[in-house]
This record gives sequence, C-alpha cells and structure tokens, in this order.
Amino acid sequence: MTLPVKNMGFPMVLLKLAEWFLYKLLANSFYKAAMKVQNSGFFFKNSSFRSSHQTPLYPNISKCNNLHSRKSETFACDVQYTLLRSESFFPYFMLIAFEGGSILRALFLLLSSPLLLVLDFEAKLRVMVFITFCGMKIKDVECVGRAVLPKFFLENLNVHVYQVMKSAGTRMVFTSVPRVMVEGFLKEYLSVDCVKGTELHSVGNYFSGFLSSSGILIKHRALKELLGEKKPDIGIGNSTLHDHLFLSLCKEAYVVNKEDEKANTTTSSSILPREEYPKPLVFHDGRLAFLPTPLATLAMFMWLPIGILLAIFRILIGICLPYKIAVFLGKLSGIRLRVKGTDPPRSKNGKGVLYVCTHRTLLDPVFLSTSLGKPLTAVTYSLSKMSEILAPIKTVRLTRSRSKDGQAMQRLLSEGDLVVCPEGTTCREPYLLRFSSLFAELADEIVPVAMNTNVSMFYGTTASGLKCLDPIFFLMNPRPCYTVEILGKLPKELTCAGGKSSHEVANYIQRQLGAALGFECTNLTRKDKYLMLAGNEGVVEDQNSRINNPN
Repeated sequence: MTLPVKNMGFPMVLLKLAEWFLYKLLANSFYKAAMKVQNSGFFFKNSSFRSSHQTPLYPNISKCNNLHSRKSETFACDVQYTLLRSESFFPYFMLIAFEGGSILRALFLLLSSPLLLVLDFEAKLRVMVFITFCGMKIKDVECVGRAVLPKFFLENLNVHVYQVMKSAGTRMVFTSVPRVMVEGFLKEYLSVDCVKGTELHSVGNYFSGFLSSSGILIKHRALKELLGEKKPDIGIGNSTLHDHLFLSLCKEAYVVNKEDEKANTTTSSSILPREEYPKPLVFHDGRLAFLPTPLATLAMFMWLPIGILLAIFRILIGICLPYKIAVFLGKLSGIRLRVKGTDPPRSKNGKGVLYVCTHRTLLDPVFLSTSLGKPLTAVTYSLSKMSEILAPIKTVRLTRSRSKDGQAMQRLLSEGDLVVCPEGTTCREPYLLRFSSLFAELADEIVPVAMNTNVSMFYGTTASGLKCLDPIFFLMNPRPCYTVEILGKLPKELTCAGGKSSHEVANYIQRQLGAALGFECTNLTRKDKYLMLAGNEGVVEDQNSRINNPN
C-alpha cells in the first residue's frame, strides 16, 4: 500500500497513516494470531473460544447408546472436563505441590492463582508446571500419581464418559495435561491402552519445571500422528473449537455439555459409586482430605496457625488431665467422641482383657483408653520417639518376631489390660486388612472394638511422610471425629480355649468388626499397602480377587 502525499493536506496524511497502521499492525496481526490459534488448537480458558449462540456440531454424550456391542471399537477422549467432571486442573497440581513437594511450594502455587485467572491457557499451564515441578524428583511425582491422585480422580469421574470408555475394546487418551500426572491412574485403574499428554523437561532425576521441546500437546495433531488416516470409532470431547478439530477425526463423536453437567452435578447419578470403581480403592496416601481448589486451599492456610495451637492444646489435656476432664475439654475444642456399647466385666482369672481394635490412626488406643476411663497398654510394631513421648498411655514396641512378641504380650496381659491392632497398619478406606492370628493364641478374654474416624482437612496417617506427625495432623482438624464401638466379649467356645484355631478366631473377629462398621474384609496385608504407596511396584496385582477373601 502506497501513501501519496502530493496535493494532500496535513490532516489527510494523518488519516491515511492511521488507516495504514490499523490495517498492517492490528488487522493483519489479529488475523495471523487467529489462524495460529486455530491451527494449534489453543485459545484461552479450557483451550477454547466458546460461542454460546452456535448450535453444537455433535450430540451430547447422553445420546451414546448400544454400549454392549462396542468391544471391538476404539475409544478416544481427553481428561480435563471430559473424563473428569471439573474444568480446572489446578487442584491436581496443588496435590502434587503439597504432597510431593512441600507446604512452601503449595503456598507459591496458591499465590499464583490470581495471576492464573488472567492468563491464557498455554501461559497458565506453563506457570503451574513451573511452580509445581521445578526441582522436584521424578520418583516423588510418580509416587503422588500412584498413591494420592487416584482417589481424587475416581471421585471426579464423569459417569457417562466412563461408561462409554468401559464399553470399548481399545482406549486412548489425548490431553494437554502433563502425562506424568495422569498416566499411572489411566493405565492402572481405567486400563487405558495409550496415553498421550504434554511431556515435561527433566535434568537427571529432577524436573526442570519447563515443558519439553515438543511443547503443549495438540490433541488432533497427536491423534493424526498416532493413527494416520485411521479414525477412532468413538470420540468424546467438549463444546470447544479445539475439541471439534479433535472430534472431526473420529467416526462417531459426542460432546460433554457444560450446562447439562452442571445441572447433574448435585445428583447422585453424576458420581460413580464406590462399588462400581474399576478397581477397589483400598489404599491411598497423602495428608489432604479435601480437593484443594484455590478457595479450599486458602481456607487451609488460614486455618494452619489455629490448627497447630489447637493440636498442642488437645495433646496437653490428654497428657495432663484426668479422663473426664480431658473428654469435656476435648469436646469443647471440637473433638467428637462417640462411644457405643459398654466395657464387659473383667473375669477373675488374674489376667487382663485383650482389646482387639481396627486400626485407623495411631491414636486408636488413646481414644479407647479415654472412652473406657481406665489405663491401657498398647502394643505396636512401629512408633516414633515423639509419639512415645506424647502418648498418655503406656506403649510397647513389638519386634515382628512371633515368639518374642508372644512372650512380651503374655507378660503385659499378666500385668493388666492390653490393646492390639492385628491389621498391623492403618487403613483409611472402608476395608479391613488381614488380621494377624498371634493375639488369639494369647488370651481367652477377648473384646473386639470397632474404631473409625472422620476428618475434613488432614489425614492422620501416612505411608511415605513423617509418621511422627500423624497424631498432630489428626488433631489439627477443626472437628475430628472418633467412633468407638465396644462389642461383646468373645464367647469361650469361639476362642482357642474352646477348640478353635487361631486363624479361625482372627477371621471371625475380622468379620464381626467389618459387619459392625459396614466395612469389607480383605486378605490384603501391611506389605501390600507399602508396595503400593511407598514402593515401586504400583497397584497390587489381582486385587479384585482378594476382596471378600479372608483366610
């Protein structure tokens, strides 16, 4: 474009310059930017530019039927706001930052949330990746992906999308979310055959905090690279231009409609029931008992100073004050203690009563002793020095040598009442692990006790963290709840003295306690728990076959 200035007045020259500026700098730039975004598939929030007045190009996922005849078909979808109901992936970055990193890293990520609101999708993802992963060990992230995230993913599954996925024979997931965050869950729990996600740059055994040279994954490009001209039989996405490009490569396509999903959020049909989980969620790790959205995480950080002081107060009243006063002040501080049943009368054989408890936290014996209003001795396989010092009751460590532990427990029973947790380790979920049968050989006066807990902010157990902080985290909850149900004394004919084997006694008590709590009995052990949560072997094989199969 030329700008002839001869015979023009000065105002006309300025007008022509302004016209040229608008055309060359703005119009051309916006056009090129729009074409670049269209080709790359990235707009702003949720990788898309939404047009509310356009008619959807694809039917809603609820229209997908004939799910019983799709075993030979190929399925493809995304994770964010497709397989999972939530639009934001911030809570899952926060879980990695808090559980795999540190509380300081989690605070930095929280402080970045106002900035994330004004950034486009690509910039937002890069910022979250940098804060979350910079300097973090690869094995720590993998541990969080294996032990922490699956619980939150399962609770957030889109039921309709999952049912379609389950019906297909070959399952593929394409997502702009970092692959390391979702691959373990998708393959272990949902049996996904192929996971394509954004790759992260690493240096040695650490993440650098940057994306790899391939950048953010573009779903339709990744699909083309993987399958070429072949098309998946079923594709599911959301109502965005980016996903429309992806869905156009599928033979049969459906969308997750935002308005329909919001309408169904409060209904029970939108949440996958636990009994329909693809694999039983028996074990999981981490401290956070809530999905850490920005507001929920902010509330946690605001509560922390109060929670620490409250935990110290609760510990002190448990150590220093008599039972009745401690219970009264504990209830005033927010602790809910629910006691069912009564302590059966003690026999006159001179030996103590053996209380057999389910194991929810290290505080089980303490709350039982408080509920009964009498001192008890607790035996445990692993207890930190701090926990021993803070414990208001006598604690004795076991050695895992059957003969030595049996002798020690016999001696303690001759001195008074004893508490044992035969599961050998804690379990948060509504399952009971296999009971060790040693206790059944030592006493005829056996009282089963069903213990359960409920927390809203922090779990009081960990497999890979600092176990010495377990009681403190539990007592930092605003209103922690302990339920203690004392069952009747085991009849003599059901004990070893009545002719039963120790395994029969242990299994009977496990079933009795499971029925009282509404928990499921398993044949899983302490070893199984730590292989999954702290080891390198992932989910325990053939776990489904071991549910409902005690010895």
